Amino acid sequence: MTEQQTKTKTTCIHCGDDCGKHPIIWDEKPFCCNGCQTVYQLLNSKQLGRYYEIEKVPGIKIEQPEPEASDKFNFLDLPEIQTKLLDFSDGGISKVRFFIPSIHCASCIWLLENLHLLHQGVIQSSVNFPKKEVSITFKDEKISLRKLVELLASIHYVPEINPKADTQEQGSKSTRTLLLKMGIAGFSFLNAMIYHFPQYLPGANELEAGFRQLFGWLSFALSIPVLFYCASDYFLSAWKSLKKKIISIDLPIALGLITLFVQSTIEIVSHSGIGYFDSLTGLVFFLLIGKWYQGITYEALTFERNYKSYFPVAVTKLSENGKETIPLEQLQAGDRILVRNQELIPADATIVSGQGNIDYSFVTGESIPVSKQTGDFVFAGGRQSGSAVELLVQKEVEQSYLTQLWNQSRGQKQDEASLSNLINKVSQYFTITIISIALAAAIYWQFADSAKSIFAFTSVLIIACPCALALTIPFTFGSTMRQFGRKGFYLKNADVIEKLYRTTTVVFDKTGTITHAQSSRVRFEGNQLKQEQIVLIRSLCKHSSHPLSKTLFNQLEEGTIWEVENFTELPSLGLSGTVNKCKVNLGSRYFVTGQKEGQEELRTQVWVNMDGKTLGHFHFENRYREGLDETIDELHQHYDLHLISGDNEAERANLLPLFKDHARLNFNQSPTDKLAYVQELQANGKNTLMIGDGLNDAGALMESKVGLVIADNIYNFTPACDAILQASQFGKLDRFLQFTRTSLTIVKLSFAISFLYNLVGISFAVSGNLSPIVAAILMPLSSVTVVAFATFSVRVAASKAML
Repeated sequence: MTEQQTKTKTTCIHCGDDCGKHPIIWDEKPFCCNGCQTVYQLLNSKQLGRYYEIEKVPGIKIEQPEPEASDKFNFLDLPEIQTKLLDFSDGGISKVRFFIPSIHCASCIWLLENLHLLHQGVIQSSVNFPKKEVSITFKDEKISLRKLVELLASIHYVPEINPKADTQEQGSKSTRTLLLKMGIAGFSFLNAMIYHFPQYLPGANELEAGFRQLFGWLSFALSIPVLFYCASDYFLSAWKSLKKKIISIDLPIALGLITLFVQSTIEIVSHSGIGYFDSLTGLVFFLLIGKWYQGITYEALTFERNYKSYFPVAVTKLSENGKETIPLEQLQAGDRILVRNQELIPADATIVSGQGNIDYSFVTGESIPVSKQTGDFVFAGGRQSGSAVELLVQKEVEQSYLTQLWNQSRGQKQDEASLSNLINKVSQYFTITIISIALAAAIYWQFADSAKSIFAFTSVLIIACPCALALTIPFTFGSTMRQFGRKGFYLKNADVIEKLYRTTTVVFDKTGTITHAQSSRVRFEGNQLKQEQIVLIRSLCKHSSHPLSKTLFNQLEEGTIWEVENFTELPSLGLSGTVNKCKVNLGSRYFVTGQKEGQEELRTQVWVNMDGKTLGHFHFENRYREGLDETIDELHQHYDLHLISGDNEAERANLLPLFKDHARLNFNQSPTDKLAYVQELQANGKNTLMIGDGLNDAGALMESKVGLVIADNIYNFTPACDAILQASQFGKLDRFLQFTRTSLTIVKLSFAISFLYNLVGISFAVSGNLSPIVAAILMPLSSVTVVAFATFSVRVAASKAML
């Protein structure tokens, strides 16, 4: 490494600050301090130089750490602290969420989501940019919690660590600060109005000059806290953006405020007037009111999404009266629940019966199962693999945490939404265009009527705002998600709406999707089963979440349930296990006997084998969901329809009249075959909606543009899906899909309203006939109008669509 000094005035490549007379040069690049240089060296050594390609000078100003701060994070080695901080910790893998205030741009996101390149102990990391949160999954044996925080600090993303901090309380603190600023601005505005009031009355020129000067200086004094405290966020935002060579939407507001203040101060000092301090303080006051209103509106939307959560997972609760299915939100600490093979563990709990084999891939991304014994603690978000277990709930369900996991589970499958891209492109050029218009208006009026110049310039800067444009998609799609959720159709996030709108092809699974999961009529063909054999079959079926297993368990005569050893479930094949020292196999004829099915046996069957002897098979008479014919006919008008099933071809004759094409009916499909089929459709340019039950089709659900799971009374949640539809609402599927088109129409109409507002507002502002105060009132009203229009329109449209 070589360092040299230069007198050339230049900016730091990391943070953009002036390097002064003696910049530090390393790798022929200038740095303002050793801190910035250290970060650059670290990123460069790990081949993370792309950090500097995403945005110019993406870093923040780095202060050198104090020598005595090397043990600053030692407290993180304490087990009691780790217990409070970690969301998950088991089997050598842990997960934690940090609030990092310095997250501010795309480069920050890119770097924090590539922490695994900085340290091999990091498995995965993701950033929630609006909340400035990073969620990190890491291996305990390679990096401790303390070392992880020190790694973040070394690249100068120091987390704020507050065990069990109440985010709602933090939000309340922020709101209190905003209300304090509103109060100060309101007080100053009202008093400034009183001081300026004589200027608006006839004979204002007769007011004694001494009083005019006094009122002017009093107004000046009132404007100081308003400008430098109440409006500080606008200046800070504009300044930070300029340092990054970005023109933010706060820049016009900051320019308008500075212009009013400077012009007003010049008038007072020169004794030519008392300025426009009433307009300045009023402008800030109404801007803050608008900001407060938008904030509480967003909070309401976020609360309904995250905490009511629309996370439709039901659980099987065990009690003295037997088993009952209850919604997730009714689950409480102390309840005893049953979790079958491949079912989700909804809350932190302790195993009270059974052998746990927990797959935490939903939480950590690692699919290696973790073995658990009776008495062991298990975390929410795991999936049981193997025989059913009984759990004692230790902690209330945190639905927002499960929703967050759901959103992260398919993070790599995000498409660029064209509407969002359009907004981003418009926003890039909006601000510079507005500043140009304001300057042109000021220059024109300076020669035509200098009294209007200042108002024209300021009013254009204030009234023109892309906020209404930016609010269109989140509020329209947010309202649509709420309407869908109330009718039993749950979407992972707003992006799914636009993906559904672009769907061209719909692919159905059969069992549990277009057929009822557990209401088939069943009869046994073979020698009559003994009572002990029925107990063996029911004991094995208890541990499976497959619809046919549940149907058998529910329809066979109730009795004693014996413990199962060596339970195995093979997708699309069957179950096996040892019950009361008897080897039991249930499943397809090929799985149980090794023989392929003949044409005369093309029916839905579950064969039974005990200790190597085949006893016969259960025959299932499938019942299709009510309204299936009408639903398929409606979907045929808009989409190409396909069916892929793991069952045999027994139902081909029944389904052919619905799907109208032999080539689109595919049977005997393994999970791998289903995945390959969807991949082929996608490769041919089809935007595919895959509809299944989440059991043997997770890969196909993941591969499709949108994966939708049909959920019966016990919801079979799978992280691979983007949406969940309650089975009772299956008949409304086409209406839901068509309503996404309505949502896009409402978005476009909202765009038109926003554009019209800006066109009319700027026209009045350019004419010099619009006061900055009126502009400040109209600016938030435009956002309110768009929010009200989007929300009201979605509700009315949903009502007309009978949703």
